[in-house]
Amino acid sequence: MLAYPYTLTPDDNGTYLVTFPDIPEAAAVGEDKETAAIEALDGLICALEGYFSDRRTIPTPSENGEQTVVLPALETAKVLLLNEMLAQGVKKAEMARRLDVHMPQIDRLLDLRHNTKIDFIEKAAAQLGKRLNISFT
Repeated sequence: MLAYPYTLTPDDNGTYLVTFPDIPEAAAVGEDKETAAIEALDGLICALEGYFSDRRTIPTPSENGEQTVVLPALETAKVLLLNEMLAQGVKKAEMARRLDVHMPQIDRLLDLRHNTKIDFIEKAAAQLGKRLNISFT
């Protein structure tokens, strides 16, 4: 899974600002360090949604820092799928054609907030000549 490092910066109002060096658009705020760490995931996902919307390659995380936010498995798979589609120049319409589905299904496939079935992501990866690999560590 993708683990994005973040920094916590105390703000002058007593809160903590979360920023991500790899995803400069991502930010979150928390009343204390623990709350800021919890809010960090939502801030990261919100920023990543912008990358999906703009069809921009999502940077992979740099070396894990002291503090990281780990994207859940489904969101990680979707990020990797988007990046592969962009690398191969495969547009959403082409993916819909390859999977023999309608465009709304592809929109949901590339929606970080949609609970896509993992087998559909596997099929999409196969259409790109890739294989989804899952392991316990």
